[in-house]
Amino acid sequence: MAEPINLNRLAYFAAVVDTGSFTRAAERLGVTKTVVSQQVARLEADVGVSLLTRTTRSVQLTEAGRGLHARCLAILKEADEAFAELSDAALEPRGTLRITAPNDFGSFIVAPVVAAFTRRHPKCRVELVITDAKLDLIGQQFDLAIRVGWLDDSSALARRIDTFRQLAVANPALAERHPAAGPDDLLVWPFIANLSLKDPGLWTFRRGAEERTLRVQPAMSVNATPAALAAVHAGGGFAVLPEFLVAEEIAAGRLIPLLPDWSLPSGGIHAVYPATRFRPLKVKAFVDMLSDKRNWPTHCP
Repeated sequence: MAEPINLNRLAYFAAVVDTGSFTRAAERLGVTKTVVSQQVARLEADVGVSLLTRTTRSVQLTEAGRGLHARCLAILKEADEAFAELSDAALEPRGTLRITAPNDFGSFIVAPVVAAFTRRHPKCRVELVITDAKLDLIGQQFDLAIRVGWLDDSSALARRIDTFRQLAVANPALAERHPAAGPDDLLVWPFIANLSLKDPGLWTFRRGAEERTLRVQPAMSVNATPAALAAVHAGGGFAVLPEFLVAEEIAAGRLIPLLPDWSLPSGGIHAVYPATRFRPLKVKAFVDMLSDKRNWPTHCP
């Protein structure tokens, strides 16, 4: 297999053509004439044709050289523009930002923040993929993942954005029919399991030093948190849901928190990054905006 062509040699070739001599090209590039001559000769060896006709007084392009020089100018121009864009991006967020987020937090929190972000930074486009699946950030070219709950890999490049409480909730009619004084009372309730969780039927309630762990058999199971919320509203049973999703429902009396004296384990909200050396400004700017709860919808806690 042939060795790839060293594209740096195009800059030496273009400098010779633009200045008309190896000497002036060397002065422009800040190197010796010998270096310029060697690099052009190696470029000719790479492409297998003569690009320049050299005399003691001048340097002339061959036919092949003219064709390459025209392409070379376009390549170098695009490279200059790319570096200019990188320099601009270091001062102002721009370009396409690809984010993946789970159904509940992604729909209720991330999507409204994305809308505000694009208004604030009009040179940015955002592609938001809502899914409870843990997507491959590098393989699928995501700049950022928002993960809710507990990180599987403690070595992940992550920034904690916030924490959230989990609440056992039911609709008022079901709460009235089945009073619950303690966790064991919930064992007779119909339960709605969220299959997006690692172990959706296992819950540990705490009250001070007291702890009670329940294994609850579901009356129904769903694979997305918003669907669990809809089933609770419909009276299908109780479910354990994140506070950011149900706070407004509780405040309006549409849902009832069960066992308010008991608590369930709190979860984390993390921004997870692919393992890259440089983090674009668009990523940092978005995470900073998402981390400021003043940018969240006003109904969120």
